[in-house]
Amino acid sequence: MPIDAAAHSSRWRRRHPVDKAVLGLGLTVLAVSLPPWPGAALVLVTALAVLLGPAGVPAGRLWRAYRVPLGFCVTGALTLLVRVGGPGGFVSWAEGGPLRAGEVLLRTSAASLGVLLFAFTTPMSDLLPRLVRAGVPAPLVDVALVTYRMSFLLLDSVRRVRRAQAARLGHTTRAATWRSLGGLGATAFVRSFDRAARLQSGLAGRGYDGTLRVLVPEARVSVRFTALSVALLAALAALTLVLERPLS
Repeated sequence: MPIDAAAHSSRWRRRHPVDKAVLGLGLTVLAVSLPPWPGAALVLVTALAVLLGPAGVPAGRLWRAYRVPLGFCVTGALTLLVRVGGPGGFVSWAEGGPLRAGEVLLRTSAASLGVLLFAFTTPMSDLLPRLVRAGVPAPLVDVALVTYRMSFLLLDSVRRVRRAQAARLGHTTRAATWRSLGGLGATAFVRSFDRAARLQSGLAGRGYDGTLRVLVPEARVSVRFTALSVALLAALAALTLVLERPLS
């Protein structure tokens, strides 16, 4: 997974997840709560600057990850341009639709960048084990850890099967491609159950008592980093209120 690989090689890899949550999720909250203009626009620019600057996320990798949520944002905004029913006919242009669509697009795209900032700098293997200390039930965290691990195994199996099918000319025609796709689904389904059974047997053989114990890299919450993040969020909120106020 490109995002997970980028998180493991991030400049902020050794920082505590709380530090990055305050900044990334704080930007997301501001994008949702502040006025779309200029609040969400300021959040969007700030998140981009942090991602490409201090966080050191490559622009190409960021775009490949951002274009998926951005597509959902654009699709959701486009629906606000039209109205179904009413005096204008079955489908007509909505009054004030472009303004509302622009506001929604600004909010959602800026909020997505805030979430990506946290995702690109925080591996799930660092976050999930610490959730137990935050009060999340241990069985729920264990299920999330196993699902996270199994997702990588499943993707690896799918990649191997696709490579084998391509080597046997399984994608030369449309009919062959559909047959290969069906075989891929069946093989992945069987292998996922087989790996789950082997994982359960392995845990039972190692004395599994209902809790997965994993080593978590040592990290402390940086008071300086958190304070700077809070100051940045406060500055964005204050600047939004100043720019939103009409000039006298």
